[in-house]
Amino acid sequence: MVFTLTTPLYYVNDRAHLGSAYTTLACDAIARQRRLCGESVLFITGCDEHGQKIQRTAEAAGLSPQAHCDAISEGYRQLWQSWQISNDRFIRTTDPRHRSIVEQFFARVEANGDVIEGRQQGWYCVACEEFKDDPHEAQDPECPLHRRPLEWRDELNLFFKLSRYQQQIEQLIRQDGFIQPQNRRREVENFVAQGLRDFSISRVNLPWGIGVPGHSGHTFYVWFDALLGYLTALLEPGDEPDLQLVSERGWPASLHVIGKDILRFHAVYWPAMLLSAGLPLPKRVFGHGFLTREGQKMGKSIGNVLDPQQLLDKCGRDAVRWYLLRDIPFGDDGDFQQQRFTDLVNNDLANTIGNLLNRTSSMARRWFDDAVPPAGGAEASSHPLAAAALQAQGLSEQAWERLDLRAAAEAALQLAITANGFLNDQAPWKLIKQEDQQAQVAADLYAVLEAARQVAVLLAPLVPELSARMLAQLSQVGEPCWPAALRWGLLQPGLGLPEPQPVMARLELDAPL
Repeated sequence: MVFTLTTPLYYVNDRAHLGSAYTTLACDAIARQRRLCGESVLFITGCDEHGQKIQRTAEAAGLSPQAHCDAISEGYRQLWQSWQISNDRFIRTTDPRHRSIVEQFFARVEANGDVIEGRQQGWYCVACEEFKDDPHEAQDPECPLHRRPLEWRDELNLFFKLSRYQQQIEQLIRQDGFIQPQNRRREVENFVAQGLRDFSISRVNLPWGIGVPGHSGHTFYVWFDALLGYLTALLEPGDEPDLQLVSERGWPASLHVIGKDILRFHAVYWPAMLLSAGLPLPKRVFGHGFLTREGQKMGKSIGNVLDPQQLLDKCGRDAVRWYLLRDIPFGDDGDFQQQRFTDLVNNDLANTIGNLLNRTSSMARRWFDDAVPPAGGAEASSHPLAAAALQAQGLSEQAWERLDLRAAAEAALQLAITANGFLNDQAPWKLIKQEDQQAQVAADLYAVLEAARQVAVLLAPLVPELSARMLAQLSQVGEPCWPAALRWGLLQPGLGLPEPQPVMARLELDAPL
Protein backbone atom coordinates (compact mmCIF):
# COMPACT_ATOMS: atom_id res chain seq x y z
CA MET A 1 0.00 0.00 0.00
CA VAL A 2 1.33 3.42 -0.96
CA PHE A 3 1.40 6.32 1.50
CA THR A 4 0.58 9.30 -0.74
CA LEU A 5 1.56 12.62 0.82
CA THR A 6 1.06 16.08 -0.70
CA THR A 7 2.09 19.63 -0.04
CA PRO A 8 -0.20 22.31 -1.47
CA LEU A 9 0.45 23.06 -5.11
CA TYR A 10 2.08 26.44 -4.61
CA TYR A 11 0.61 29.39 -6.47
CA VAL A 12 3.23 30.92 -8.75
CA ASN A 13 2.23 34.56 -8.48
CA ASP A 14 5.57 35.02 -6.70
CA ARG A 15 8.69 33.17 -5.57
CA ALA A 16 8.65 30.72 -2.68
CA HIS A 17 8.60 32.23 0.82
CA LEU A 18 9.45 30.80 4.24
CA GLY A 19 5.89 29.55 4.75
CA SER A 20 6.18 27.44 1.58
CA ALA A 21 9.52 26.08 2.79
CA TYR A 22 8.09 25.26 6.21
CA THR A 23 5.23 23.22 4.75
CA THR A 24 7.56 21.40 2.39
CA LEU A 25 10.16 20.66 5.08
CA ALA A 26 7.46 19.26 7.35
CA CYS A 27 6.18 17.01 4.58
CA ASP A 28 9.72 15.94 3.80
CA ALA A 29 10.23 14.87 7.41
CA ILE A 30 6.97 12.91 7.38
CA ALA A 31 7.92 11.22 4.10
CA ARG A 32 11.38 10.31 5.39
CA GLN A 33 9.97 8.85 8.60
CA ARG A 34 7.50 6.69 6.70
CA ARG A 35 10.25 5.42 4.40
CA LEU A 36 12.46 4.60 7.40
CA CYS A 37 9.59 2.44 8.64
CA GLY A 38 9.67 0.51 5.38
CA GLU A 39 6.57 2.07 3.82
CA SER A 40 6.20 2.83 0.13
CA VAL A 41 5.84 6.62 -0.06
CA LEU A 42 4.70 8.84 -2.92
CA PHE A 43 5.56 12.41 -1.94
CA ILE A 44 3.98 15.04 -4.23
CA THR A 45 4.61 18.74 -4.50
CA GLY A 46 4.40 21.23 -7.35
CA CYS A 47 2.87 24.43 -8.62
CA ASP A 48 -0.58 25.80 -9.41
CA GLU A 49 -0.17 27.98 -12.50
CA HIS A 50 -3.55 29.24 -13.74
CA GLY A 51 -5.89 32.05 -12.80
CA GLN A 52 -6.38 35.77 -13.06
CA LYS A 53 -3.75 36.64 -10.49
CA ILE A 54 -1.08 34.86 -12.54
CA GLN A 55 -2.22 36.63 -15.69
CA ARG A 56 -2.07 40.05 -14.05
CA THR A 57 1.30 39.39 -12.41
CA ALA A 58 2.79 38.30 -15.73
CA GLU A 59 1.37 41.32 -17.55
CA ALA A 60 2.78 43.67 -14.93
CA ALA A 61 6.21 42.13 -15.49
CA GLY A 62 5.91 42.35 -19.26
CA LEU A 63 5.89 38.57 -19.65
CA SER A 64 3.53 36.03 -21.13
CA PRO A 65 1.76 33.98 -18.44
CA GLN A 66 3.58 30.85 -19.58
CA ALA A 67 7.00 32.51 -19.40
CA HIS A 68 6.20 33.80 -15.92
CA CYS A 69 5.06 30.33 -14.78
CA ASP A 70 8.13 28.66 -16.27
CA ALA A 71 10.46 30.97 -14.36
CA ILE A 72 8.71 30.79 -10.98
CA SER A 73 8.08 27.04 -11.12
CA GLU A 74 11.72 26.39 -11.97
CA GLY A 75 12.61 28.52 -8.96
CA TYR A 76 10.51 26.27 -6.74
CA ARG A 77 12.03 23.15 -8.24
CA GLN A 78 15.59 24.39 -7.72
CA LEU A 79 14.84 25.59 -4.20
CA TRP A 80 13.52 22.19 -3.16
CA GLN A 81 16.62 20.58 -4.67
CA SER A 82 18.79 22.96 -2.64
CA TRP A 83 16.92 21.93 0.50
CA GLN A 84 17.31 18.25 -0.55
CA ILE A 85 13.55 17.72 -0.39
CA SER A 86 12.82 14.05 -1.08
CA ASN A 87 9.70 14.53 -3.20
CA ASP A 88 8.92 11.84 -5.76
CA ARG A 89 6.83 14.05 -8.07
CA PHE A 90 6.73 17.71 -9.03
CA ILE A 91 3.51 18.58 -10.86
CA ARG A 92 2.77 21.75 -12.80
CA THR A 93 -0.84 22.45 -13.74
CA THR A 94 0.30 23.72 -17.14
CA ASP A 95 1.40 20.15 -17.92
CA PRO A 96 -0.52 19.17 -21.09
CA ARG A 97 -1.57 15.90 -19.47
CA HIS A 98 -3.21 17.82 -16.65
CA ARG A 99 -5.62 19.47 -19.07
CA SER A 100 -6.83 16.03 -20.15
CA ILE A 101 -7.28 14.86 -16.55
CA VAL A 102 -9.31 18.00 -15.74
CA GLU A 103 -11.51 17.49 -18.80
CA GLN A 104 -12.15 13.82 -17.95
CA PHE A 105 -12.95 14.70 -14.34
CA PHE A 106 -15.34 17.46 -15.39
CA ALA A 107 -17.09 15.07 -17.78
CA ARG A 108 -17.83 12.74 -14.88
CA VAL A 109 -19.10 15.57 -12.68
CA GLU A 110 -21.28 16.98 -15.46
CA ALA A 111 -22.66 13.53 -16.32
CA ASN A 112 -23.59 13.14 -12.66
CA GLY A 113 -25.83 16.22 -12.92
CA ASP A 114 -23.66 18.37 -10.65
CA VAL A 115 -22.95 21.23 -13.07
CA ILE A 116 -25.50 24.01 -13.46
CA GLU A 117 -25.45 27.53 -14.89
CA GLY A 118 -26.00 30.50 -12.63
CA ARG A 119 -25.17 34.12 -11.95
CA GLN A 120 -22.26 34.88 -9.63
CA GLN A 121 -22.44 38.18 -7.79
CA GLY A 122 -20.17 39.28 -5.00
CA TRP A 123 -16.91 40.71 -3.83
CA TYR A 124 -13.91 38.87 -5.25
CA CYS A 125 -10.31 38.73 -4.03
CA VAL A 126 -7.97 38.14 -6.96
CA ALA A 127 -5.12 37.27 -4.57
CA CYS A 128 -7.21 34.54 -2.88
CA GLU A 129 -8.96 33.64 -6.15
CA GLU A 130 -12.25 33.39 -4.27
CA PHE A 131 -15.45 35.29 -3.52
CA LYS A 132 -15.83 36.76 -0.05
CA ASP A 133 -19.00 36.90 2.00
CA ASP A 134 -19.04 40.69 2.35
CA PRO A 135 -22.45 42.38 2.07
CA HIS A 136 -23.35 44.16 -1.17
CA GLU A 137 -23.60 47.50 0.54
CA ALA A 138 -20.09 47.38 1.99
CA GLN A 139 -18.04 50.46 1.22
CA ASP A 140 -14.54 49.85 -0.16
CA PRO A 141 -14.33 46.29 1.18
CA GLU A 142 -10.95 44.61 1.42
CA CYS A 143 -9.66 41.06 1.83
CA PRO A 144 -8.98 40.39 5.53
CA LEU A 145 -6.01 38.19 4.59
CA HIS A 146 -4.27 40.25 1.89
CA ARG A 147 -5.51 43.69 2.95
CA ARG A 148 -6.25 44.57 -0.65
CA PRO A 149 -9.46 45.99 -2.15
CA LEU A 150 -12.02 43.43 -3.30
CA GLU A 151 -13.50 43.62 -6.79
CA TRP A 152 -17.22 43.44 -7.50
CA ARG A 153 -18.13 40.66 -9.92
CA ASP A 154 -21.42 39.98 -11.68
CA GLU A 155 -21.17 37.27 -14.32
CA LEU A 156 -22.75 34.09 -15.63
CA ASN A 157 -20.74 31.09 -14.40
CA LEU A 158 -20.95 27.33 -14.18
CA PHE A 159 -21.64 26.09 -10.66
CA PHE A 160 -20.88 22.84 -8.88
CA LYS A 161 -23.86 21.57 -6.83
CA LEU A 162 -22.05 21.47 -3.52
CA SER A 163 -25.35 21.75 -1.64
CA ARG A 164 -26.20 18.26 -2.87
CA TYR A 165 -23.41 16.84 -0.68
CA GLN A 166 -24.33 18.51 2.62
CA GLN A 167 -25.07 15.28 4.48
CA GLN A 168 -22.06 13.37 3.14
CA ILE A 169 -19.65 16.18 3.98
CA GLU A 170 -21.13 16.47 7.47
CA GLN A 171 -20.52 12.76 8.01
CA LEU A 172 -17.01 13.00 6.60
CA ILE A 173 -15.80 15.87 8.77
CA ARG A 174 -17.18 14.15 11.88
CA GLN A 175 -14.88 11.20 11.24
CA ASP A 176 -12.15 11.11 13.81
CA GLY A 177 -8.83 12.06 12.26
CA PHE A 178 -10.05 13.30 8.87
CA ILE A 179 -9.34 16.96 9.71
CA GLN A 180 -6.42 17.77 11.97
CA PRO A 181 -5.61 19.42 14.27
CA GLN A 182 -8.80 19.52 16.32
CA ASN A 183 -9.27 23.30 16.20
CA ARG A 184 -9.20 23.21 12.41
CA ARG A 185 -11.94 20.59 12.45
CA ARG A 186 -14.16 22.90 14.49
CA GLU A 187 -13.66 25.69 11.96
CA VAL A 188 -14.85 23.45 9.13
CA GLU A 189 -17.77 22.12 11.18
CA ASN A 190 -18.94 25.68 11.79
CA PHE A 191 -18.66 26.51 8.09
CA VAL A 192 -20.58 23.41 6.98
CA ALA A 193 -23.25 23.94 9.65
CA GLN A 194 -24.23 27.21 7.94
CA GLY A 195 -25.34 25.18 4.93
CA LEU A 196 -23.26 24.40 1.86
CA ARG A 197 -23.89 26.60 -1.15
CA ASP A 198 -23.16 25.76 -4.76
CA PHE A 199 -19.88 27.33 -5.86
CA SER A 200 -18.68 28.73 -9.14
CA ILE A 201 -16.29 26.49 -11.07
CA SER A 202 -15.77 28.70 -14.13
CA ARG A 203 -14.85 32.25 -15.07
CA VAL A 204 -15.62 34.13 -18.27
CA ASN A 205 -13.30 36.29 -20.33
CA LEU A 206 -10.22 34.79 -18.68
CA PRO A 207 -7.84 33.42 -21.31
CA TRP A 208 -5.18 32.08 -18.90
CA GLY A 209 -6.57 28.73 -17.83
CA ILE A 210 -8.16 25.53 -19.08
CA GLY A 211 -11.25 26.02 -21.20
CA VAL A 212 -14.42 24.21 -20.13
CA PRO A 213 -15.40 21.61 -22.77
CA GLY A 214 -18.80 22.34 -24.31
CA HIS A 215 -19.08 25.79 -22.70
CA SER A 216 -17.59 28.39 -24.99
CA GLY A 217 -16.04 31.40 -23.25
CA HIS A 218 -15.73 29.63 -19.88
CA THR A 219 -12.40 28.86 -18.22
CA PHE A 220 -12.13 26.53 -15.24
CA TYR A 221 -11.94 28.32 -11.90
CA VAL A 222 -8.38 27.94 -10.68
CA TRP A 223 -9.35 25.89 -7.61
CA PHE A 224 -11.31 23.33 -9.62
CA ASP A 225 -8.25 22.97 -11.84
CA ALA A 226 -5.56 23.05 -9.14
CA LEU A 227 -6.97 20.39 -6.81
CA LEU A 228 -6.92 17.93 -9.68
CA GLY A 229 -3.16 18.38 -9.87
CA TYR A 230 -2.92 15.85 -7.03
CA LEU A 231 -4.37 13.28 -9.43
CA THR A 232 -2.28 14.26 -12.45
CA ALA A 233 0.87 13.95 -10.31
CA LEU A 234 0.20 10.23 -9.91
CA LEU A 235 0.91 9.59 -13.60
CA GLU A 236 4.19 7.86 -14.37
CA PRO A 237 6.36 9.75 -16.90
CA GLY A 238 5.30 7.53 -19.79
CA ASP A 239 1.62 7.21 -18.86
CA GLU A 240 -1.18 8.46 -21.04
CA PRO A 241 -3.47 10.90 -19.19
CA ASP A 242 -6.18 8.49 -18.05
CA LEU A 243 -8.28 9.40 -15.01
CA GLN A 244 -9.06 5.77 -14.28
CA LEU A 245 -5.35 4.96 -14.35
CA VAL A 246 -4.34 7.68 -11.90
CA SER A 247 -6.91 6.40 -9.42
CA GLU A 248 -4.93 3.16 -9.37
CA ARG A 249 -1.50 4.81 -8.98
CA GLY A 250 -1.60 5.78 -5.31
CA TRP A 251 -4.98 7.36 -4.79
CA PRO A 252 -6.56 8.20 -2.40
CA ALA A 253 -4.08 10.56 -0.77
CA SER A 254 -3.11 9.42 2.68
CA LEU A 255 -2.37 12.97 3.83
CA HIS A 256 -2.85 16.47 2.41
CA VAL A 257 -0.74 19.03 4.32
CA ILE A 258 -1.90 22.60 3.68
CA GLY A 259 -2.01 26.07 5.20
CA LYS A 260 -5.07 26.80 7.31
CA ASP A 261 -6.25 29.45 4.82
CA ILE A 262 -7.08 26.81 2.18
CA LEU A 263 -8.60 24.24 4.54
CA ARG A 264 -12.15 24.77 3.25
CA PHE A 265 -11.14 23.92 -0.30
CA HIS A 266 -9.46 20.66 0.75
CA ALA A 267 -11.85 19.49 3.46
CA VAL A 268 -15.18 20.47 1.87
CA TYR A 269 -15.03 21.33 -1.85
CA TRP A 270 -12.46 18.70 -2.83
CA PRO A 271 -14.21 15.71 -1.18
CA ALA A 272 -17.53 16.75 -2.72
CA MET A 273 -15.93 16.97 -6.16
CA LEU A 274 -14.41 13.51 -5.71
CA LEU A 275 -17.75 12.07 -4.58
CA SER A 276 -19.36 13.48 -7.70
CA ALA A 277 -16.67 11.94 -9.93
CA GLY A 278 -16.89 8.58 -8.17
CA LEU A 279 -13.35 8.64 -6.77
CA PRO A 280 -12.14 7.75 -3.24
CA LEU A 281 -11.66 10.50 -0.66
CA PRO A 282 -8.37 11.53 0.93
CA LYS A 283 -7.83 9.97 4.34
CA ARG A 284 -6.52 12.98 6.24
CA VAL A 285 -6.25 16.76 5.79
CA PHE A 286 -3.86 18.63 8.08
CA GLY A 287 -4.04 22.43 8.25
CA HIS A 288 -0.99 24.09 9.76
CA GLY A 289 -0.66 27.68 10.93
CA PHE A 290 1.10 30.79 9.61
CA LEU A 291 4.61 32.04 10.30
CA THR A 292 5.35 35.53 11.57
CA ARG A 293 8.74 37.13 12.24
CA GLU A 294 9.59 38.68 15.57
CA GLY A 295 5.86 39.00 16.23
CA GLN A 296 5.05 40.74 12.93
CA LYS A 297 3.42 39.42 9.79
CA MET A 298 6.04 39.04 7.06
CA GLY A 299 5.58 41.36 4.10
CA LYS A 300 7.57 43.10 1.40
CA SER A 301 6.24 46.49 2.48
CA ILE A 302 7.64 45.95 5.99
CA GLY A 303 10.86 44.53 4.58
CA ASN A 304 10.97 41.58 6.95
CA VAL A 305 10.48 38.69 4.52
CA LEU A 306 12.85 35.77 5.06
CA ASP A 307 14.04 34.34 1.77
CA PRO A 308 14.39 30.52 2.06
CA GLN A 309 17.44 30.39 -0.22
CA GLN A 310 19.29 33.11 1.73
CA LEU A 311 18.38 31.41 4.99
CA LEU A 312 19.79 28.15 3.66
CA ASP A 313 22.97 29.81 2.41
CA LYS A 314 23.66 31.57 5.72
CA CYS A 315 22.55 28.93 8.21
CA GLY A 316 22.50 25.52 6.53
CA ARG A 317 19.81 22.88 6.20
CA ASP A 318 20.20 21.25 9.61
CA ALA A 319 19.86 24.48 11.56
CA VAL A 320 16.72 25.69 9.78
CA ARG A 321 15.06 22.27 9.73
CA TRP A 322 15.69 21.81 13.44
CA TYR A 323 14.35 25.21 14.42
CA LEU A 324 11.20 25.08 12.31
CA LEU A 325 10.31 21.47 13.13
CA ARG A 326 11.42 21.45 16.78
CA ASP A 327 10.19 24.86 17.93
CA ILE A 328 6.91 25.45 16.07
CA PRO A 329 3.98 23.23 17.13
CA PHE A 330 2.84 21.71 13.83
CA GLY A 331 -0.71 22.94 13.34
CA ASP A 332 -0.34 26.22 15.26
CA ASP A 333 0.93 29.61 14.19
CA GLY A 334 4.65 30.13 14.74
CA ASP A 335 6.99 33.08 15.16
CA PHE A 336 10.51 33.10 13.72
CA GLN A 337 12.76 34.72 16.34
CA GLN A 338 16.41 35.03 15.37
CA GLN A 339 17.83 34.91 18.90
CA ARG A 340 15.79 31.84 19.79
CA PHE A 341 16.76 30.26 16.47
CA THR A 342 20.45 30.74 17.29
CA ASP A 343 20.07 29.59 20.89
CA LEU A 344 18.16 26.41 20.03
CA VAL A 345 20.53 25.36 17.28
CA ASN A 346 23.60 25.95 19.43
CA ASN A 347 22.23 24.51 22.65
CA ASP A 348 20.42 21.51 21.18
CA LEU A 349 22.50 20.48 18.20
CA ALA A 350 26.02 21.80 18.79
CA ASN A 351 26.19 21.45 22.58
CA THR A 352 23.77 18.80 23.83
CA ILE A 353 23.88 16.39 20.87
CA GLY A 354 27.11 17.20 19.05
CA ASN A 355 29.29 17.56 22.14
CA LEU A 356 27.88 14.35 23.65
CA LEU A 357 29.12 12.32 20.70
CA ASN A 358 32.37 14.23 20.27
CA ARG A 359 33.65 13.96 23.82
CA THR A 360 32.51 10.37 24.31
CA SER A 361 34.09 9.24 21.07
CA SER A 362 37.31 11.06 22.00
CA MET A 363 37.52 9.28 25.35
CA ALA A 364 36.76 5.91 23.78
CA ARG A 365 39.50 6.38 21.19
CA ARG A 366 42.04 7.57 23.74
CA TRP A 367 41.55 4.75 26.23
CA PHE A 368 40.35 1.85 24.07
CA ASP A 369 42.52 1.69 20.96
CA ASP A 370 40.47 4.03 18.72
CA ALA A 371 37.48 1.71 18.94
CA VAL A 372 34.12 1.12 20.59
CA PRO A 373 34.90 -0.11 24.13
CA PRO A 374 33.84 -3.54 25.45
CA ALA A 375 30.17 -3.40 26.48
CA GLY A 376 30.66 -5.19 29.78
CA GLY A 377 26.93 -5.78 30.16
CA ALA A 378 25.92 -2.27 29.05
CA GLU A 379 24.29 -3.76 25.95
CA ALA A 380 21.64 -5.34 28.18
CA SER A 381 18.11 -3.94 28.12
CA SER A 382 18.30 -3.46 31.89
CA HIS A 383 20.81 -0.62 31.54
CA PRO A 384 19.36 2.78 32.60
CA LEU A 385 20.22 4.34 29.24
CA ALA A 386 18.53 1.40 27.49
CA ALA A 387 15.37 2.25 29.44
CA ALA A 388 15.71 5.92 28.45
CA ALA A 389 16.17 4.93 24.80
CA LEU A 390 13.10 2.70 24.90
CA GLN A 391 11.06 5.55 26.34
CA ALA A 392 12.34 7.92 23.64
CA GLN A 393 11.40 5.42 20.95
CA GLY A 394 7.87 5.12 22.31
CA LEU A 395 7.42 8.88 22.55
CA SER A 396 8.81 9.32 19.03
CA GLU A 397 6.51 6.69 17.57
CA GLN A 398 3.45 8.27 19.19
CA ALA A 399 4.52 11.74 18.07
CA TRP A 400 4.90 10.73 14.42
CA GLU A 401 1.53 9.00 14.47
CA ARG A 402 -0.22 12.22 15.48
CA LEU A 403 2.09 14.39 13.29
CA ASP A 404 3.58 16.10 16.33
CA LEU A 405 6.97 16.91 14.84
CA ARG A 406 7.93 18.99 17.84
CA ALA A 407 7.40 16.07 20.22
CA ALA A 408 9.39 13.78 17.90
CA ALA A 409 12.32 16.20 18.05
CA GLU A 410 12.03 16.53 21.81
CA ALA A 411 12.07 12.75 22.26
CA ALA A 412 15.47 12.54 20.56
CA LEU A 413 16.77 15.60 22.39
CA GLN A 414 15.67 14.29 25.77
CA LEU A 415 17.58 11.05 25.22
CA ALA A 416 20.71 13.09 24.50
CA ILE A 417 20.13 15.15 27.67
CA THR A 418 19.75 11.95 29.71
CA ALA A 419 22.92 10.48 28.20
CA ASN A 420 24.83 13.68 29.01
CA GLY A 421 23.59 13.51 32.59
CA PHE A 422 24.65 9.87 32.87
CA LEU A 423 28.11 10.70 31.52
CA ASN A 424 28.55 13.56 33.97
CA ASP A 425 27.39 11.41 36.88
CA GLN A 426 29.71 8.53 35.99
CA ALA A 427 32.65 10.90 35.32
CA PRO A 428 34.78 8.38 33.37
CA TRP A 429 37.63 10.93 33.24
CA LYS A 430 37.99 10.36 36.98
CA LEU A 431 37.35 6.62 37.06
CA ILE A 432 39.94 5.90 34.37
CA LYS A 433 42.64 6.91 36.84
CA GLN A 434 41.73 3.86 38.94
CA GLU A 435 43.06 0.61 37.48
CA ASP A 436 40.20 -1.50 38.83
CA GLN A 437 37.60 0.75 37.16
CA GLN A 438 38.62 0.33 33.52
CA ALA A 439 35.85 -2.19 32.80
CA GLN A 440 33.30 0.20 34.31
CA VAL A 441 34.61 3.08 32.21
CA ALA A 442 34.40 0.90 29.11
CA ALA A 443 30.80 -0.07 29.88
CA ASP A 444 29.81 3.53 30.60
CA LEU A 445 31.33 4.85 27.38
CA TYR A 446 29.75 2.02 25.40
CA ALA A 447 26.31 2.90 26.83
CA VAL A 448 26.69 6.59 25.98
CA LEU A 449 27.93 5.85 22.46
CA GLU A 450 24.98 3.49 21.94
CA ALA A 451 22.61 6.19 23.24
CA ALA A 452 24.18 8.65 20.78
CA ARG A 453 23.58 6.13 17.98
CA GLN A 454 19.94 5.91 19.00
CA VAL A 455 19.67 9.71 19.02
CA ALA A 456 21.08 9.79 15.50
CA VAL A 457 18.53 7.24 14.30
CA LEU A 458 15.64 9.17 15.89
CA LEU A 459 16.89 12.38 14.25
CA ALA A 460 17.07 10.87 10.75
CA PRO A 461 13.71 12.21 9.44
CA LEU A 462 14.12 15.64 11.04
CA VAL A 463 17.77 16.53 10.33
CA PRO A 464 18.95 13.77 7.96
CA GLU A 465 22.39 15.24 7.28
CA LEU A 466 23.24 15.68 10.96
CA SER A 467 21.99 12.15 11.59
CA ALA A 468 24.21 10.80 8.81
CA ARG A 469 27.29 12.60 10.18
CA MET A 470 26.65 11.19 13.65
CA LEU A 471 26.25 7.66 12.34
CA ALA A 472 29.40 7.99 10.23
CA GLN A 473 31.33 9.04 13.33
CA LEU A 474 30.12 5.80 14.93
CA SER A 475 31.18 3.81 11.84
CA GLN A 476 27.57 2.94 11.03
CA VAL A 477 26.98 2.36 7.31
CA GLY A 478 23.73 2.45 5.36
CA GLU A 479 20.47 4.18 6.14
CA PRO A 480 18.87 3.02 9.39
CA CYS A 481 15.56 1.16 9.30
CA TRP A 482 12.94 1.62 11.97
CA PRO A 483 12.31 -0.11 14.33
CA ALA A 484 15.18 -2.58 13.74
CA ALA A 485 17.88 0.11 14.09
CA LEU A 486 16.35 1.21 17.41
CA ARG A 487 17.09 -2.06 19.18
CA TRP A 488 19.44 -1.40 22.08
CA GLY A 489 22.96 -2.83 21.93
CA LEU A 490 23.55 -2.91 18.18
CA LEU A 491 26.80 -0.94 18.41
CA GLN A 492 29.59 -3.49 17.97
CA PRO A 493 32.42 -3.46 20.57
CA GLY A 494 35.83 -3.21 18.94
CA LEU A 495 34.47 -1.34 15.92
CA GLY A 496 36.97 1.29 14.84
CA LEU A 497 36.03 4.90 15.50
CA PRO A 498 37.23 7.67 13.16
CA GLU A 499 38.87 10.76 14.54
CA PRO A 500 36.05 12.93 15.94
CA GLN A 501 34.95 15.96 13.98
CA PRO A 502 32.27 18.42 15.15
CA VAL A 503 29.01 17.12 13.72
CA MET A 504 27.33 20.50 14.12
CA ALA A 505 29.01 23.88 13.91
CA ARG A 506 27.76 26.63 16.18
CA LEU A 507 25.56 29.21 14.51
CA GLU A 508 27.06 32.70 14.66
CA LEU A 509 24.79 35.45 13.30
CA ASP A 510 26.23 38.93 13.75
CA ALA A 511 23.48 40.76 11.84
CA PRO A 512 19.73 40.31 11.31
CA LEU A 513 18.88 37.75 8.66
